[in-house]
Amino acid sequence: MKYQSQKVALAYFYVAMGLFAIQVLGGLLAGWVYVSPNTLSEAVPFNVIRMIHTNALIVWLLLGFFGATYYLLPEEAERELFSPMLAYVQLAILVVGTLAAVAGYLIGIHGGREFLEQPLWVKYGIFVAAVIFLVNVSMTALAGRKTAITNILLLGLWLLSLLWVFAIINPVNLGLDKLYWWFVVHLWVEATWELVMAAILGYLMLKLTGVDREVIEKWLYVIVSTALFSGILGTGHHYLWIGTPGYWQWTGTIFSMFEVVPFFAMMSFAFVMVWKGRKNHPNKAALLWSLGCSVVAFFGAGVWGFMHTIHGVNYYTHGTQVTAAHGHLSFYGAYVMLNLAMITFAMPVLRGRAPYNQVLNMVSFWLMTSGMAFMTFTLTFAGVVQTHLQRVMGMTFMEVQDQLGLFYLMRFGAGLAVVVGALIFIYSQLVVRREIIDPGPVAVPGE
Repeated sequence: MKYQSQKVALAYFYVAMGLFAIQVLGGLLAGWVYVSPNTLSEAVPFNVIRMIHTNALIVWLLLGFFGATYYLLPEEAERELFSPMLAYVQLAILVVGTLAAVAGYLIGIHGGREFLEQPLWVKYGIFVAAVIFLVNVSMTALAGRKTAITNILLLGLWLLSLLWVFAIINPVNLGLDKLYWWFVVHLWVEATWELVMAAILGYLMLKLTGVDREVIEKWLYVIVSTALFSGILGTGHHYLWIGTPGYWQWTGTIFSMFEVVPFFAMMSFAFVMVWKGRKNHPNKAALLWSLGCSVVAFFGAGVWGFMHTIHGVNYYTHGTQVTAAHGHLSFYGAYVMLNLAMITFAMPVLRGRAPYNQVLNMVSFWLMTSGMAFMTFTLTFAGVVQTHLQRVMGMTFMEVQDQLGLFYLMRFGAGLAVVVGALIFIYSQLVVRREIIDPGPVAVPGE
């Protein structure tokens, strides 16, 4: 570790991993409710379990992004953070807001907007934390060396923070409400978060492969340009059925078809960098997560998104388990795996050790990735059956749910594998195995 202020990232990673555990356990419980619908129906209704599952996901991913930024920015800018104290204040605000939101959900207090259920005062708190973050990282970057990695990272972070304003605005008109809602939900994960992903993945490739910075920067600019080109107007594939003008059907469809391009570029980028690389980095687990991130993101966000983004198909599949399949694999591949790659790379450095528990870490990779792949296929088949029975044959929603019980049981089994893998990953990061220290030659009496 070159800069003392990088230690700020350690606190963010700890909290992120704690929320990661809550998120996957909440998801497992939600998966079981699909199998046995009356489970905890009085104590903790399904909508509350789902809110905790999705909100914990979003918050821990953001904390991972913030921690990654605080870790890599001093190295890229070649200076200490502007204010480590501000970073800790920001973390405290986010933690208090998250705990307050969850407590509110458990007693029925929430905003009601899907994924943006946080009470209004919590949303203002998150906005304050975002402003603190932007001031801190911008002052650091402006006073130090400018690189493509920091430029792209800050662009993505500034845009995602500013888009949060639309989470606070809640229009009375339902069509306008959905328009603003997608400004956050879509433009976060399919535009600004992609910039953050590209920057962090570029940093990891720089450190893990030894490829020249100039080569990485050229790739990054290509990825960013395609991500913004496709992602912004690609928002239109969410406008198909919310009362917006008809031209959004073709605009959304055409530009959404291009959204596969930046993810294919990221996958190609990662493998080309490893192929060109000349560094035999000891942290093989971090490299595995980085490559896995690019591959699974391509299939989850790219291929599975493409499968039902065309409006003629989306007319039937929208809101079915096909959407759930795409959502799970894309979030896992693009952002969960990215954060786990960064944590795997940074934690040994932050704790002053060589990479440790790599075998366990890699076991967690294969468990989680295999479980998520099986879950995706299960939900895809369930979605196809649901689409045909409900949207084509005209069966009622609950009649169709009765036909999907086997799929939900298999999905729960896959989720169990993901949870076990996640807990193994957290263990591999927090519990350092005892190392045998060679005492050196032993003096023999009389010699």
